[in-house]
Amino acid sequence: MTLVASAALLSACGDNPSEDAAADKSASPSHSMATDKMGGMAMGDPSAVPADKVPGAEVVKGQLELLETRPPGMDDVKGTAWLAQGPKGSTVTVSLTGLKPGATYMAHLHAKHCADGNGGPHFQFEKGGATMPPNEVHLMFTADPDGKGMTTVNNTRKTGADAVALVVHPREAMDNRIACADFDF
Repeated sequence: MTLVASAALLSACGDNPSEDAAADKSASPSHSMATDKMGGMAMGDPSAVPADKVPGAEVVKGQLELLETRPPGMDDVKGTAWLAQGPKGSTVTVSLTGLKPGATYMAHLHAKHCADGNGGPHFQFEKGGATMPPNEVHLMFTADPDGKGMTTVNNTRKTGADAVALVVHPREAMDNRIACADFDF
């Protein structure tokens, strides 16, 4: 039962029907791994080298824009997302303010722009494959006492121009997308 709940949570945003819990080790942060307690998956590392500081990488940046699907009390959320593609693969960083202190949030790369269905489905390296890292890029973080949250995750593969947005939602409310950032290549 716990495995099914974990798979459903990690496939988040309500657009991936698969509950494939398979994962390999190719998604790993550059420093100590922060992992999801339920699945042991690498989901981000706030102490990792941020995407906008990865040496030799091409970096795109997007400002997070509030979505109509956000839960009540999220009107002050602001932030930025970066996607870097370099010699060691892809690095994604998200940084937000205005979050509920102590709450846990998730972010995912998406395959469509924010104006197109709030980012549409999750970006997948292999379309129709596993809904878990390393086939998808998931970030999980907890807001500090001031409502700030930040994390970075790495994947050994490059997304190319197919990962065009990043969507953030509360961990416990997958369909309540708070904000979305477009990446313009």
